[in-house]
Amino acid sequence: CFITLILTIFLGPAIFIASPGPIFFKQKRVGRNGKVFNMYKFRSMYMDAEERKKELMAQNRVKDGMMFKLEYDPRIIGCKKKADGTIKKGVGNFIRDWSLDEFPQFFNVLKGDMSLIGPRPERPLFVEKFKEEIPRYMIKHQVRPGMTGWAQVCGFRGDTSIEGRIEHDIFYIENWTLSFDIKILFLTVFKGFVNKNAY
Repeated sequence: CFITLILTIFLGPAIFIASPGPIFFKQKRVGRNGKVFNMYKFRSMYMDAEERKKELMAQNRVKDGMMFKLEYDPRIIGCKKKADGTIKKGVGNFIRDWSLDEFPQFFNVLKGDMSLIGPRPERPLFVEKFKEEIPRYMIKHQVRPGMTGWAQVCGFRGDTSIEGRIEHDIFYIENWTLSFDIKILFLTVFKGFVNKNAY
């Protein structure tokens, strides 16, 4: 939480100058035993991102509509496409590429809504859909959601298979040990560092 406060000193003005408005973004997520809570992030998108999303749906790379991914996303703060077709990244890309947007979730951990390690929390509309379509899906809601988890360090994040994510989440829950948590924590830091260097 202290590191988050330090980041706020630097990221807060950068976000506000590029896109006036709240520095933090909150979104309803479903946690343990179906409890709905506000999950916090540093804001990395413009204030009208949801309105712009409707106009960009045809370009969505994830065809089932479960996720929304674009090769070039103009909703991200400072992200622009130059005349020659190259993409100029902005402060929003920097925040997302280095996963700095996730740091405010340490306050969710402090409040008891989340844990450091566990299945990533879903939005309520996706929970309603997945619990009908994916067997054993609701098992993931027997534990607190996490900032990182087994699915994430195994590559199941973003626009990857939801079935693969759930399979890894359930494996984590059914095979939990303290050493397993330590392994996931180490892999989160290690893989994050390696991936950014590769990038």
